[in-house]
Order: sequence, then C-alpha cells, then structure tokens
Amino acid sequence: MRIMSLNGWGGKLHEPLISYLQTDQPDILCLQEVVHSPETSEDWLLYRDGDHVLPQRANFFRDVAAALANHTAIFCPAAQGVLWNGDQPVPSQWGLATFVRNSLPVTAQTQDFVHKGFSPHGYGDHPRSRSAHAIRVYDYARDRMVAIAHMHGLRDVNGKMDTPERLAQARRLKQLASRIAAPGDPLIVCGDFNVEPGSETFAVLAEIGLTDLVTAGRFNGTRSSHYRKQGRFADYMLVNQNVEVREFTVVTEPEVSDHCPLILEI
Repeated sequence: MRIMSLNGWGGKLHEPLISYLQTDQPDILCLQEVVHSPETSEDWLLYRDGDHVLPQRANFFRDVAAALANHTAIFCPAAQGVLWNGDQPVPSQWGLATFVRNSLPVTAQTQDFVHKGFSPHGYGDHPRSRSAHAIRVYDYARDRMVAIAHMHGLRDVNGKMDTPERLAQARRLKQLASRIAAPGDPLIVCGDFNVEPGSETFAVLAEIGLTDLVTAGRFNGTRSSHYRKQGRFADYMLVNQNVEVREFTVVTEPEVSDHCPLILEI
C-alpha cells in the first residue's frame, strides 16, 4: 500500500501537481489546503488576506478527484469564506481531503476539528479553524485493517513554536486517531502539522505508540524551493509498531507545492 501526504498549496502549481498525481496514483492521498468552490466554473480565483494575495485553483478538490478517477474522494471543510474573481466575491470552502483507491473498502471514518470549529461565515481570525480526518480501510493484499489519520495544523503568525493551542491540537489528533484504530491495527498519522521537529506534539502522539519517520530519517526538511521563509519543516508522517515500513521518502522532485510530498510504502 502506498500512502501520500501533501499540503497542496491550494493548487497553485496545478499542472505539475495534477501530472504528478496522475502518474504516481497513490493508494491513499491525504491532501491538505484544499479549495472547493462548487458555485463557480472559473479555473482560478484569488485569495486575499491583507497584503497576502495568492492564486487558488477554484475547484482544486474536483481537479484532484478527476486525476484520481479510481479513488473515493472525501472533502472535509474547515471554513467557508470568499475568494475573488476580479472584484466579484465567490463563496469558497477550504479544508482537507482524503482520496482512497476504490479497491480499499473504507470500513470506518471520523472527521473532527483539532482547533476551533467550522467557520461558516468567513475564514476567521488567525489562528483559524483546522480539521482532521481519519479512516480505517481493509487491505486485501495483506488481509488486514489499516488506520490512517491526517490533519492540517494551525498556523500561528508568530511562528511554529509550541503553544497551549498546539498542545490541545495534538491531544485532539491523538483522540481522533485512537477512535479510528482498533488494537493491533497498523496506524499512520500524517499531515502538515505546522510545528518544529522538537515539538511537544510528538511526545503526545508517542503516548499511543507513534514515532515520526521524517525526523528519524534525518531528512533536511519538507519544504520545496517555493517556500521562501525560515524553517524547513512542517510535514510529518508517524507510524506505530504494527506498520511494516518498506520505504519512506520525502519527495523533492518534481516540485508540486511549497511543501514536499511524503510517501510511505507499507
């Protein structure tokens, strides 16, 4: 089974990202920073937050679903705000999504918030609402269940240091992962955590037997050259002792986002 975790950057690098996914075809894709604007047929819209203006693929969720046509697509919104088509506001949902190959039955799933709750009338003040999604699938190749959870961790404008909000977030993620996984299940927890490698987040997740593959593998970071700020780590993939890791890598080429894809073969 091939599991990929990626912050898709709202589809800003649309063509290389879609081409990469069509070629790679992971069995399970855990995708963060997903845009879903079903009321428009426009290809591109603009996100505006003060001086920060970012092109967004208007229906990024739909685009990825089309690229992974043999997968079940599940969108998990964190907020609905507006993107812009020139001077025209367009309602747009923002969150994360999970794509599961159709041959892997999803036997259980849970969706919840690790920070705040659903924001229906705007994206809200920073740090904004953040959701998480967890699934339990049946792997016929190994005749067993596998549990996978992912989140997009809160963004603090002051940096990626530990805060009480991030500690609470880690505990909620631990609870969500614990709810989906039965005793003996291989459990994978991943996503854009928005924390540094030494964060107390990892101590919380260690309480349910999870260890991180990014830091253990001594990778140089999980950010691509499109990320211009300090700090090269944001994304992580953790496993419990029941996961038989065949290979784990942080993909640096091709560049499909300002984050690197994380790929786990089990």
